[in-house]
Amino acid sequence: MTIPAESFPPTTDSQSTDEQATALPTMAAAIMRGAHHIEYGRIARPVVLPGHVLIRVQANSVCGSDLHYWHEGRIGSAVVATAFTPGHEFAGVVAEGSGDPFGLPDGTLVAVDPAQPCGHCYWCHQGNHHLCPNMTFVGAPPVPGAMAEFIAVPFSSVHPVPADFTATQAALLEPLGVAMHALDLAKMRPGTHLAILGAGTIGLYVLMLAQISGALSTAVIEPLAYRRQKALELGATQVFEDVASYQASVRDTPARGADVVIEATTSPLGPRHATEAVRIGGKVVLVGIPDGDEFSLTGSLVRRKGLTIKLSRRMGDIYPRAIEFVQSGRIDVNAIVTHTLPLSQVRQAFEMLADYQDDAIKVVLEP
Repeated sequence: MTIPAESFPPTTDSQSTDEQATALPTMAAAIMRGAHHIEYGRIARPVVLPGHVLIRVQANSVCGSDLHYWHEGRIGSAVVATAFTPGHEFAGVVAEGSGDPFGLPDGTLVAVDPAQPCGHCYWCHQGNHHLCPNMTFVGAPPVPGAMAEFIAVPFSSVHPVPADFTATQAALLEPLGVAMHALDLAKMRPGTHLAILGAGTIGLYVLMLAQISGALSTAVIEPLAYRRQKALELGATQVFEDVASYQASVRDTPARGADVVIEATTSPLGPRHATEAVRIGGKVVLVGIPDGDEFSLTGSLVRRKGLTIKLSRRMGDIYPRAIEFVQSGRIDVNAIVTHTLPLSQVRQAFEMLADYQDDAIKVVLEP
């Protein structure tokens, strides 16, 4: 089932007014009004449209893209122009009989794919739903996100999870899927020497996935010492503070670089560093969203190396595979969770991650 983009009611400033509060049921939510401006307040509860399910949110992890809205008030053309609720890595339970038409009992724990393609464009017809130019996205303005008590989502976006899953595990299927898609693009073979730029959520999940995918070595390049330590704890072969240190370590090897480099930073220099770390004829997959939404490459370097460079956008139909990875115990998505906070501390969560406080890597908010 495909739900048109207009089925997502936008969040507006009026949702938090006293007049609205007396006219409609309200709920607690994070309200972002621009860069460095997020607060905990009350907005109107979502209206459940036909084909939708009302979810009582139980866990929402803060993503690096949420931090772009915090730092810059935008990601490309997605601008925080009016008050809106962020959040797209989330899970919760079916609420108030809204799942009845779809055979989902109240209380069913579900993960939710925040991306909703249109289903009728050329790219959707080609099976590339993740590249749909008409895609709407939960938590990308003006579409309201899940840092709230409730959210209404299309049934087509809902993925019930096994009974032994926690809400946090279900919420983290989304970033795990992004990491899985990046490795799918790399077409990494057993015996690959892999380098990962960035030891945040995506970089660490790539590291974990690479080890069960046959990587011969995994080098993680990360400027923050506590994140390098986490990479070692999760099985990285080597860690480096910067690309120059990594290059020095491989200078006397035959390939003088990694077979595959996954770039998962927010630095505009990240893509260039990835092309410096990869060997001649190697592959680079760019996953990170750069600060300022721009980056540059050295043309002569990438040309003379004959590199294959791919940019990763979202993911395909990966949730079933991601669920299997977690259920089987092959991937412990909770291994990177450093903090769990109540939603009322949403500002503290954003500040903690933005300023790298208290060795934060993954922060989960619970309404």
